[in-house]
Amino acid sequence: MNIDRRNLVTLVTLAAFGFESHAQNTRGIGRIVVPFAPGGAREYPARAIYQEMAQRLDEHWIIESHQGAGGAIGTVFVSKSEPDGKTLLMAASSHFITAALGAKPSYDPIKEFTPVANIGMQSYVLMMSTSLPAKTLSEFIAHVKKHPGELNYSSAGIGSSTHLAMAYFCKAMGIDMTHVPYKGTQEAANDVLAARAHAVIVPTAGAGVYLQDPRIKALGITSKKRSSLHPEIPCISETGPKDFAFESWFGLLAPAATPKATVERLNNAINGAIREEAVSKRLLSQGIEPSHLSSEEFKTLFMADHDLMTKLVKDVGLLNT
Repeated sequence: MNIDRRNLVTLVTLAAFGFESHAQNTRGIGRIVVPFAPGGAREYPARAIYQEMAQRLDEHWIIESHQGAGGAIGTVFVSKSEPDGKTLLMAASSHFITAALGAKPSYDPIKEFTPVANIGMQSYVLMMSTSLPAKTLSEFIAHVKKHPGELNYSSAGIGSSTHLAMAYFCKAMGIDMTHVPYKGTQEAANDVLAARAHAVIVPTAGAGVYLQDPRIKALGITSKKRSSLHPEIPCISETGPKDFAFESWFGLLAPAATPKATVERLNNAINGAIREEAVSKRLLSQGIEPSHLSSEEFKTLFMADHDLMTKLVKDVGLLNT
């Protein structure tokens, strides 16, 4: 008999609770849907909080992977689910990218969802090849300005967060660099190590493996304040525009018609879980700064990020590409 991963997780969960009425348990189980393959960056924050969240709700919760179509399959699944607080989407800033790029997704990233809780924020580290004659962020910017269009930066692909972050940086600093897309962040960073690319922006969680390598130098971090993970790296805003920041959020979304009381109950349980020391440490170990926003505060962040992503895609000329 073939049992896929989702069904296996469900069967194991039911077994753990003594098979008390299979039909009743199936209806009562809450699920966090990850719209990408198991083991990816989107799954980790869900795994970091779901057990403590379930305890506070006094409910059974599981994590399901509904991968495919660039995250659209899982996202649509949640948007069409019952708005009873039992099905949540593990989302991130990329929730808006498809729509911002001018494509026509099979869901509306705003109208079909209700923001529930912001789990945390992830920032990015700007790194350059030490083959360049610069030691600081100011010197790097000055060098690029002397050689407009001659230097390049690598990214994890067109429209990726690493691409948009670097494009945003270039625009904010008034510098001209050539974009070279790769298939992933590791490949992009490896070519900076090899001096085939001059700069790259990588997620904070993945920066550690490069910080000790003499072939690459961290110049600045994109967050509004210094990272708990790498406090020695200055914020880009300490040298550049004081309002410069580029951060990605991780959060849970519910179907649009979910009652406000249900949203508040979930938000309280999730924030309570995040405040537990063990949960905060799990998140920080992955470069995610824990957050405790109310549902309304998260909604404000959610809408502001939509506006920023839409503007960024337009500003860097990615519409309809």
